[in-house]
Amino acid sequence: MSGHRPTDPHSGTETTGHEWDGITELDTPLPRWWLWIWYGCIAFAIGYWVLMPSWPYPGGYTPGILHNSQRAQVEVDLAALKAHRDIQGHALTNASLQDIEKDPKLQAYAMQVGQLTFNANCISCHGTGGTGSKGYPNLRDDVWLWGGKLEDIQQTITHGIRAEDPETRSSKMPSFGVDGLLKPGEINDLTEYVVNLSGRRANAAAVARATPLFANNCAVCHGPEGKGNQMFGAPNLTDKDWLYGSDRASIHGQIWNGRGGVMPNWGKRLDANTIKALTVYIHASAGGS
Repeated sequence: MSGHRPTDPHSGTETTGHEWDGITELDTPLPRWWLWIWYGCIAFAIGYWVLMPSWPYPGGYTPGILHNSQRAQVEVDLAALKAHRDIQGHALTNASLQDIEKDPKLQAYAMQVGQLTFNANCISCHGTGGTGSKGYPNLRDDVWLWGGKLEDIQQTITHGIRAEDPETRSSKMPSFGVDGLLKPGEINDLTEYVVNLSGRRANAAAVARATPLFANNCAVCHGPEGKGNQMFGAPNLTDKDWLYGSDRASIHGQIWNGRGGVMPNWGKRLDANTIKALTVYIHASAGGS
């Protein structure tokens, strides 16, 4: 058999000798530029194997001539970051919350740490930027159930709300419907009364019937005028801020079921300086009070 392969008469290119249904396969050479890139990649790979850590073997890997280690570099970077934070953290330790807000550099550092901490731990409930959602308070509107002063916020973060902590803030909204404390008709009337408190149109007869009901069952926490009481975490019923919704169905559901959310006590999970930074971040983001 001859080693000579036929040439395609149309292109002048040598063929492989394969033919299918009258179609002949050409043996077209690869472009020179492609071959040089390929050779360059091979040379680069060989050089990389020699210079950098690359080949694994039982118990380790080839270190390479340069002995480069990303893990070692990360450890160096983390140590440098920790040293930097220790310096700033020491300043936080010795400063009160008010002093931190008065010192622009210290406040900037606290805001940075606070935002990172908030994004890692709080955003899942309070939302991006702390704007809240149904059942989770908006932390940017300067409306506070338990007080918006720096010390109030620090207390809430440290010990939580209705959490497993001896110093947690705690209160309970009665389940007037579930526990049979009020009749269904009375809860309907109270719903109209609360709607009226917030300045919206309500059934006047229902409001009149619910006036003594509110005084006897709700005023002790929400106040005789329904303006709330931060000592009990009782919301102001006369404004336009609602934790569980402002429509009649939501208000009725709250009176009937008596919802009460739980805020984790972060004092066992975050150190004191981180809680300080988070307190300053939330206070400043909400405008403070």
